[in-house]
Amino acid sequence: MIILIRHGQTTTNAQRLLVGRSDPALTDLGERQAKALQRLVEGVEEVWTSPLQRARETARLAMPHLEARMRPEFIEVDYGYLDGQPLSVVSDDQWRVFESDHNLALGDGESLESVDRRVHAALDELLADRTSLLHDHHRHLAIVSHVSPIKSATVWALGVPGSVAWRTRLDNGSITTIGMRQSSPTLVHFNLVPPLS
Repeated sequence: MIILIRHGQTTTNAQRLLVGRSDPALTDLGERQAKALQRLVEGVEEVWTSPLQRARETARLAMPHLEARMRPEFIEVDYGYLDGQPLSVVSDDQWRVFESDHNLALGDGESLESVDRRVHAALDELLADRTSLLHDHHRHLAIVSHVSPIKSATVWALGVPGSVAWRTRLDNGSITTIGMRQSSPTLVHFNLVPPLS
């Protein structure tokens, strides 16, 4: 199975800023969220992570016994010149257009269609490889990533258009699990958040 993990809270998450390719550190809460994941990642044998520090640090705190392998396909969407700006700089009308047009790149950055292409290609490789951990119910691959790539993986598992992701919410320090059923991917858990100790 694949366990997709959204990184813990960052300084920019706490300030309600658009966070794409910028690389803020985890807050104290974010570190606690990452450590709380330890009880939910039993059976993980391999870890992939976005190249960004917040994902790498979450992986280190959640699975300190495993060395993560960086996979650029799971980096966050690029918000271009809007990265690091308050969410309020994007008007309601602009959000509606972004939500309805999967090919639109917000802030001249990257479109969500582009995120889908890179994430789905990596997942398609796992699906095609019958020896991959996706096909094993007891041994798991953890992928530590961000909102957009995890939502993209979710729509891949469900076999629905990417725009469906807008109808979901994904919290910091959450896990989403994808397994297999009759040779097809299936969504097992979504946005499961462990209690903080």
